[in-house]
Amino acid sequence: MKKNILNRLLIVCGLLAIVSCKARKQVMVARKADVVATPDNKINTKLAAIKAQQVNFNTFSGKAKTNLDINGNSNDVTLNIRINKGKKIWVSITAILGVEVARAVITPDSILLINRLEGVYLKKPFSYVYAYASKQVNYKTLESLLIGNAIPELLTENADLTTVNGNTTLSGTLDDLLYKLIVGADNKVTQTNLNNQSEGQSLQVANNTFIQANNRILPSQIDIASTVKDKNIHVNLHYTRVDFDQQQEYPFSIPDRYEPAK
Repeated sequence: MKKNILNRLLIVCGLLAIVSCKARKQVMVARKADVVATPDNKINTKLAAIKAQQVNFNTFSGKAKTNLDINGNSNDVTLNIRINKGKKIWVSITAILGVEVARAVITPDSILLINRLEGVYLKKPFSYVYAYASKQVNYKTLESLLIGNAIPELLTENADLTTVNGNTTLSGTLDDLLYKLIVGADNKVTQTNLNNQSEGQSLQVANNTFIQANNRILPSQIDIASTVKDKNIHVNLHYTRVDFDQQQEYPFSIPDRYEPAK
């Protein structure tokens, strides 16, 4: 990887941003509508139906083959992701031959990164991600995107609701941010769009190929495209292993010889 690219990759992983247990075979699921239909003209009823289909968990672990493209610089890596809901997101990045090149821990307040290739580390407040994403992005946003859930702030009764061919669209404004959330007939999120034209910021997330794991349904493929002024980031995750509510650790330490990243 080229110099300084890895530090950017770490931030991206934080934006998305393995326990020793038996790997489970992924089971593809055919998505279908709920047995009980809900009146689409009642926003509160629809919101309740969407919330009922959100993936609920205490801990999550996933292994994802990932392509990261930052301003045309593309790298294929593997992300090992662990989440302690509401508390921390832990990401290990491995490259060729499974060698770890970087590690990150994201909390609601902070970001910690180590770059093993260059022997440097980064300690920043969570607001550091705003160089790469909209200011409406928060820690819960990252958790939601990694699991395929709806961003909580978008599930509001102030949204405009339309339904076409079984797909429901919730759209509206969040501060100065335009948003559009699309859910299928089964009330699972298939697309999230955020756009702030005045700031030159946009985020598009597409969820595809849903699977079942531990009685939960989530996307195995998540495609994320983010633009912040002159920074263009594209991330394609393909989960090859996922698990929920297993005991896990989140090891992170900065070697004494490492220096602060410039």
